[in-house]
Amino acid sequence: MIDGAPDDADLAAEDGAARWRRAAHFFDAWRDGDSRAMDDLVRLMTPVLWQVVRAYGLERTLAEDVVQTTWLRLVRAQSTISDPRAVSAWLTTTARREAWKVGKAHGRVDTAEADDLDALLPEQRSAEEHAAMHDERRRLWAAVGELNERCRRLLRVIAFEDRPDYAAIAADLSMPVGSIGPTRQRCLVKLRALLDTPRTEAGS
Repeated sequence: MIDGAPDDADLAAEDGAARWRRAAHFFDAWRDGDSRAMDDLVRLMTPVLWQVVRAYGLERTLAEDVVQTTWLRLVRAQSTISDPRAVSAWLTTTARREAWKVGKAHGRVDTAEADDLDALLPEQRSAEEHAAMHDERRRLWAAVGELNERCRRLLRVIAFEDRPDYAAIAADLSMPVGSIGPTRQRCLVKLRALLDTPRTEAGS
């Protein structure tokens, strides 16, 4: 899978955000049955993984083994990655952990300057952003709880399914398949109205 060490210019040719989007696209296409998409994903992300691994002071052969192991683990664990947009973070995290383990075993644990890797890795959210996201999710599901039962069930099923089976949903909810789309839209309109309505906190 690995065809030599990457040139730093290869990484500079494409900004991080665009690379992560392409990685998600290739990963999704591969899981949909396009075997060539995995080759595209390997070509895209191996230079990044190489830089991550070499940051731990590993010699070339050990670094190649770690990158190879990272790709093999992706193949085995691909079903556990529910959101294709997470594949870049999954790969870099796996490569970091494996490189640290191998480096420690060979007495070669080293660290790169943080700034050298920050440009290659997905942007991490701050504690404030995580708190804001948690609050948004809390408000979202509180609003969903105020919808009627059909809307609640429909939105929950669709929210947690990557590719909802409309026929199965229709059977579960005793709805015609053709009505799921319009019903979903009406439920989303109601949900948006609830989220847009100013709420008074208890005790205020």
